[in-house]
Amino acid sequence: MKRLYKIVAVVGLSFMATSCFDKSKPNYQFFPNMYEAVSYETYSEHDVFKGGVEAQTPVKGSIKRGFVPYEIPNTPEGYTIAKASLKSPLDSLSLDAEKGKELFNIYCAICHGEKGDGKGNLVVKEKFLGVPSYKDREITEGSVFHVITYGLNSMGSHANQLSQEERWQVTDYVLKLKSEL
Repeated sequence: MKRLYKIVAVVGLSFMATSCFDKSKPNYQFFPNMYEAVSYETYSEHDVFKGGVEAQTPVKGSIKRGFVPYEIPNTPEGYTIAKASLKSPLDSLSLDAEKGKELFNIYCAICHGEKGDGKGNLVVKEKFLGVPSYKDREITEGSVFHVITYGLNSMGSHANQLSQEERWQVTDYVLKLKSEL
């Protein structure tokens, strides 16, 4: 009799375990959002944040961590102001001639030449024309920094590629090249 109870219990448990099985649906999902995530369209409005997308915009006046704003505007007057008054904030211990040379060779020498003579690889192959030699230019550290930051004529801005400190390193190296020409 005990054996019959055991057999009935085993059959009953196996029936209960297999009766909920359905091949078309998975069994219980403990975290359904992991399997069937709610997808959002990029830049679309949704109810995740109160106020919609506006909750994701940065606070007015906030700046990116590590970013130092450059206050002089990208105008001819701003260039004149930078040329006359802007000075490097780096002291003689912070200036690294090798780092400045390395950055100059990466970003500038392709047009300006490794000596700053305006005979870079692109100028020699006549891809860009009219790149001046530093010897012919009346430049100051403020004007060089301003041009690296905003660009001038056919030269584009390098503010996205170089940090403010790196731009000052390149500026120092450009002035060194000018003194050697």
